[in-house]
Amino acid sequence: MEMGIVTIIHAVLAVLLIIELGLTGATVHNSLGWSSRSNFMLFNSIWSILVLIYLAVTPRVLSALYHGVIALGALVLTALFWFAGSIALAVPLSIHCGGYGPCQTAQAAIAFGFFLWAIFTGLAVMEGLASRRGGFADKTSRV
Repeated sequence: MEMGIVTIIHAVLAVLLIIELGLTGATVHNSLGWSSRSNFMLFNSIWSILVLIYLAVTPRVLSALYHGVIALGALVLTALFWFAGSIALAVPLSIHCGGYGPCQTAQAAIAFGFFLWAIFTGLAVMEGLASRRGGFADKTSRV
């Protein structure tokens, strides 16, 4: 199996998503009065794992179900979700938490959320450029 840049990005994304899932789970458990914001970030983590499965597994296993436009839409929507969720969780949070606690767990979740937003945005740009060039015709063509 060839390890292209997209495959490496998917692997890094999987690791970051597992970390973010743990952080947002802890934030939801602690829920410092902003449970809907924490719940949305938890939804983002689960949604992103499903999108990553579609992006990474479907072209290799079920290539007939993979379509570049659907992948592009899912990536753009996921990037939008991460941006909105990270901003929403950051708004009520103080910069200085003082010691370990739920506040610092939320800060870490926000930081990882912005990293995930940047990665999903980059993947969306790469997917958009590839679909403009017709780069996904090779993945789904049956010759």
